Formats: sequence, structure tokens, C-alpha cells
Amino acid sequence: MSLKAKTQPRKKAKPGRRPARRPQRKLLTWRRARIGGMLFAATAFIGGVSWLSIDGWFTRQADAAAQGFYALSVDAGLGVDDVLVEGRNRTQAERILETLGVQRGFPILAFDPEAAKIKLEALPWVKTAAVERRYPRDVYVRIVERQPLALWQHNGNITVIDQSGDLIPNVQPEGFTGLPLVVGADAPEHTAALLDVVSSEPRLHELVTAAVRVSGRRWNLKLQGGIDVQLPETDAAGAWAQLARIEREQGVLERDVVVIDLRLPDRLVVRTNSKTKPKSKRSAKGEET
Repeated sequence: MSLKAKTQPRKKAKPGRRPARRPQRKLLTWRRARIGGMLFAATAFIGGVSWLSIDGWFTRQADAAAQGFYALSVDAGLGVDDVLVEGRNRTQAERILETLGVQRGFPILAFDPEAAKIKLEALPWVKTAAVERRYPRDVYVRIVERQPLALWQHNGNITVIDQSGDLIPNVQPEGFTGLPLVVGADAPEHTAALLDVVSSEPRLHELVTAAVRVSGRRWNLKLQGGIDVQLPETDAAGAWAQLARIEREQGVLERDVVVIDLRLPDRLVVRTNSKTKPKSKRSAKGEET
């Protein structure tokens, strides 16, 4: 006789329903943990780099490496031995060396010619500068200095200007009393052209003591003896040559003259110290004396 296990009949699944899935909580938890760890590691890395940057660690390491490299370069024969300077006249040699910031044995590879050029051109007398490294051991400097042209009186102050009409800073005018004096707000930029005209007649040039710019258009010249010469707005050179010729021929400046007016192209008007009217006699050549 055999025995058979009694089996229960299977229940049929209701139509329209799917079997329930098991939750994947463990998998999701692992993914979140991994992402969180990566974010934490990235934050820690960025924070560490930021701290090192703020602390200056990178800068110190770079500086240390550079100093080591420069020390090796000096040992290899690339240290400054001499500084050659051309064009220096008024600028002190010690001031140039101080501005360059180099001394014997300084690593020539660490020397910055462009930065040195900028510093040199900030000195009072230096107009332009050129700086070079001449390997293996020399620094070469060529400077062009400003040339004092005149004393400029403006707003109660007297300063020294150069040939470009620029102010020469930190220069005392007491050391340049032999320069001509110019007056007027826009006088500096026109002084070089005026002095070219004045110097074209040496005998008259010696008599000029000052020049006053009038209305930004022309000049009045002050001569020895208190004589004012009024130059025209245009062709000042021609008027100045005319006065020189008349002085040679007639000695007009030897008279008791106060003002010589050269503003009119066809005449020269002279005002004397007397109370009489200015002499006005037109000649055939268009001159008045």
C-alpha cells in the first residue's frame, strides 16, 4: 500500500494584478553612501587646497624652488659682476644702482630689465631708459636725460621745464637762474618754439630776460632796460628779424623806449618814455620807427 501526500489546489491569480516586487533598499543605501563619500572627499580636497593657498604654502614652495635655481645659476657663472651706464650726467650713479636693485653676485636671471626701465624713467632727470642683460655677467643701462630749458612761473610758483615743456619734478629752480623765465598757463608747450625764434638773432637774444604768453596766442618779450617787445601771433620769426635789422641800422633800442609793437605786418610802432604820441612815420619799406 502506498501513501500519497495530499496537495492543496493552487489558487488562481486574479486577473489584472502583478506579483509584488521585493524593495531594493540595500542597493539604494549603498549608492547614496558612495555618492556622499565622493562629495565629502571632493569637499575635503578643495578645502585643503584652499587652506594651502591662503596659508601661502604654494607660494613658499615656488619661491624656494626659484631661489634654489638662481643659486645654482650664480654658481654656474650667471651672477652680476658689473653695471654699465651710458648717458648719465645729472642723475647720481648711486641713485641708479639703488633703483636697479642689483649688487655684485646678484643672479642675472632674476633681474627684470622691463621693471628696471619703468623705475628708472620715474627718476626726475631721466627722460627715457633702455636696460639689457648682457650675459653672462653684465647689466647695461642707457639713459637719455631731460635738458632744462626754462623757468616757468605759474600761480606764484617757479619750476624748471625741459625741452618738451614737461615739468622736471623735485628740482629746485635756484640752481638754474641762468635760464629764461616764461609766464603763462600754456607757456611750457610753446617755449621751445619761442626760444628757437629768439636765438636766431644772437644780439637781441642776449637782451631777453623773460617772456609772457598773451591770451594763449602770442608772446610779449621783456628786454633789459624794461623794454617790452610785442610779437605778432603769426610770423614771429619775421618780426623778430625785422627788429634786429632796424636795431643794427638805427639803434632803436638805444633810445628811451618803453614798448616796441611788432604785431602789425607792415609797420613797427615804438612807444618812448615821454608823454608824446608814438612816432609813426611809414617808410617806403613799410617800417615805422
